[in-house]
Amino acid sequence: MEVLLLVLLLALVPRPGRASDVIELSDDDFDSGLADRSVALVEFYAPWCGHCKRLAPEYESAATRLKGIVPLVKVDCTANSETCNKYGVSGYPTLKIFRNGEESGSYDGPRTADGIVSHLKKQAGPASVPLRADGFEKFISEKDPAVVGFFKELFGDAHSEFMKAASNLRDHYRFAHTGDEELIKKYEPDGEGIILFRPPHLENKFEDSFVRYTEDKITTGKIKKFIQDNNFGICPHMTEDNKELMQGKDLLVAYYDVDYEKNPKGSNYWRNRVIKVAKSFLDAGHKLNFAVASRKTFGHELSEFGLDGSTGDVPLVAIRTAKGEKYAMQEEFSRDGKALERFLQDYFDGKLKRYLKSEPIPESNDGPVKVVVAENFDEIVNAEGKDVLVEFYAPWCGHCKNMEPKYKELGEKLSKDPNILIAKMDATANDVPSPYEVRGFPTIYFSPAGSKQNPKKYEGGREVSDFISYLKREATYPPIVQEDEKPKKKKKVAPKEDL
Repeated sequence: MEVLLLVLLLALVPRPGRASDVIELSDDDFDSGLADRSVALVEFYAPWCGHCKRLAPEYESAATRLKGIVPLVKVDCTANSETCNKYGVSGYPTLKIFRNGEESGSYDGPRTADGIVSHLKKQAGPASVPLRADGFEKFISEKDPAVVGFFKELFGDAHSEFMKAASNLRDHYRFAHTGDEELIKKYEPDGEGIILFRPPHLENKFEDSFVRYTEDKITTGKIKKFIQDNNFGICPHMTEDNKELMQGKDLLVAYYDVDYEKNPKGSNYWRNRVIKVAKSFLDAGHKLNFAVASRKTFGHELSEFGLDGSTGDVPLVAIRTAKGEKYAMQEEFSRDGKALERFLQDYFDGKLKRYLKSEPIPESNDGPVKVVVAENFDEIVNAEGKDVLVEFYAPWCGHCKNMEPKYKELGEKLSKDPNILIAKMDATANDVPSPYEVRGFPTIYFSPAGSKQNPKKYEGGREVSDFISYLKREATYPPIVQEDEKPKKKKKVAPKEDL
């Protein structure tokens, strides 16, 4: 028993770990530590910050993989306020790219180890890598697509345009160029051209593994369009690192256990079935983008479609349009692809019912502030004859809770006005319709009568008087405001004289 207890106690004793590959700098050595670095990524953090703690293992892993290529640096802002104030750090973590000791700009790339490594490799060194035959296969065999320019005459007009495009697009794509005779003979016998090579692990029998630039003239603008049109192919693997390049499009995603590190064969098994069906619709002239994604990584998205990604082996399928409309495939994905075919046919025929995440419509809605849910949004907020001030809130939001009594008082003061409604919607439990955008809480919009597709974001103060002043300026008709009743003064009764 004593031996077992000793073993347990020893297990709890912290052991010295290996040295970190993240360089820690302070006010004293920040400038000198970055002065001779051609490029470096700096994280300004606070030890108590939850987001910083979540980033830490990814940042450490990326630092190890980028050792000798791009240094990753961190600065504790609770102990080094001079440096953090100098660079305008107001939230944590803040990540910035430095070149030769000077701030180059904010780091807006992914925050996973893979994403950081990929992004910074594009930042390090030249925008386009010069290639020889012995390094060619290695360059085009990495996880991300590769854009390679073949030029018999380096430094000509075409090469110059290519390098300009590489410089402009280096944050998102990998570029290389070559004048190697062996490579030119193999890929561009005419002596000049551009080829986009797709990652080998995503090769399939339904599309070519590389795409050739076919425009007559090589220009920066045409190169950009060529890459955007062909970079992903029919059905890319959507990750946290590339999802932003796919957003804003009509997109179908098949969510399942995608893992190209541990199970590439299984990952491509379902992807090939999606591609086969997708290609038949694309060849017929239908417009839609396709992708596969890990159900574990994007479980939060599945819940947005009312789908449960916690169990099952077959893909779950959903479509989100550029306008924010959502459609979920209810039939189970079949190995022959027929279920997906039916789902897509119904989508293109306009037969699918949109999925709305919505709380139940309240049985009673007679309060001074009308409760809006996704199912009754049109009925209340988009009522053509009404001006509506609508608050999008989160139940856990402290600012929302502080504003609640004032917002209720505003509703009471305008309760007799037949032309103005004061409303609120829990944006965490209901889909927020387009064109409303909610990125923080509370977010307040004014939806004017007769102009429901052009709501105005409210940016004013949050006192009752601020809201009323705003409505007096913006409302279609002058607001009818209930004034507080002043308590009537009691008349003093003269004391009766004693008889």
